[in-house]
Amino acid sequence: MARIKYYYDTETCKYERVKTRTSDVILNALGILSLTVAMAVGLLILYSTYFESPKELLLKNEVKELEFYYEKLTKDVHTLSTILDNVEHRDDNIYRVVLGAEPIEKSVRHAGIGGVERYTDIKDSDFSHSDLVLALHEKVDLLRRKLYIETKSQDEVVALAEKKEKLYASIPAIQPVSNKQLVALASGFGWRTHPIYKVKKMHTGIDFAASIGTPIYATADGTVAEVSVKFSGYGKMVEIDHGFGYRTRYAHMHDFKVRSGQNVKRGDLIGYVGNTGLSTAPHLHYEVLIKGGQVDPVHYFYNDLSAAEYEKVLELASIENQSLGM
Repeated sequence: MARIKYYYDTETCKYERVKTRTSDVILNALGILSLTVAMAVGLLILYSTYFESPKELLLKNEVKELEFYYEKLTKDVHTLSTILDNVEHRDDNIYRVVLGAEPIEKSVRHAGIGGVERYTDIKDSDFSHSDLVLALHEKVDLLRRKLYIETKSQDEVVALAEKKEKLYASIPAIQPVSNKQLVALASGFGWRTHPIYKVKKMHTGIDFAASIGTPIYATADGTVAEVSVKFSGYGKMVEIDHGFGYRTRYAHMHDFKVRSGQNVKRGDLIGYVGNTGLSTAPHLHYEVLIKGGQVDPVHYFYNDLSAAEYEKVLELASIENQSLGM
């Protein structure tokens, strides 16, 4: 029920009823509507200025998440790059030095990846973080190239190590006659008195005095290149090709335990001490050849001798006495 309003009329000294006109009602309604619209617009402007929409909040959260993962990925790339730098340093300054290879040039390791069209799609994009994405792409590509170079280098290092291992196994490094069965180091390398002609002649090996039948061992890995029997000179002789330019010769033998073409390992039994050929007493004449030239075998006994024993061998080998054979 509508409320009835009254006012006091001073002329009639009575309360008169207030009569509402239609125009007043319309004006009042329009005023309220205008005020409502104005308040709504004001609230909308206030909300849009100081508050974000759910969509905007979602996008901002996605941007923050992307920035987090970008920073994490950048740190991971930096960590991997540091690890690879350490591997490269060991490769150039340890592995290659030990194996006798030249280090890889820095210009090769750090060469960029060229191409005019590279990263065009990123450069032409209009998003705000394109420079960051481009920088990260370049770091990843450089890391990928450095890793590729290092894998190739590691392959080469492995091949060098395998070759080096074969080289070490091919170097004569032990005495052909065991110390326990050795009577004496009868004659060394150099100018010695010939046992028959009694004149100074170049003695191209070392004579190990030992009883007939004393075992003779291969001093390095190799292939038996020659097994020969002569009534003068070296007598019964075995020659082993060790590769890498190394050969060893075992002369005046009594019997053989190998055949031509047979592969042998360092320490394998190849025959026995004898007194065949141009020889004046049972002994082994042992030679070491490098690229066809005889060298002093005494420098190749380091594998099975102590420092004191090696010094003694050097002393005995230096004595200018008479050889026991060729």
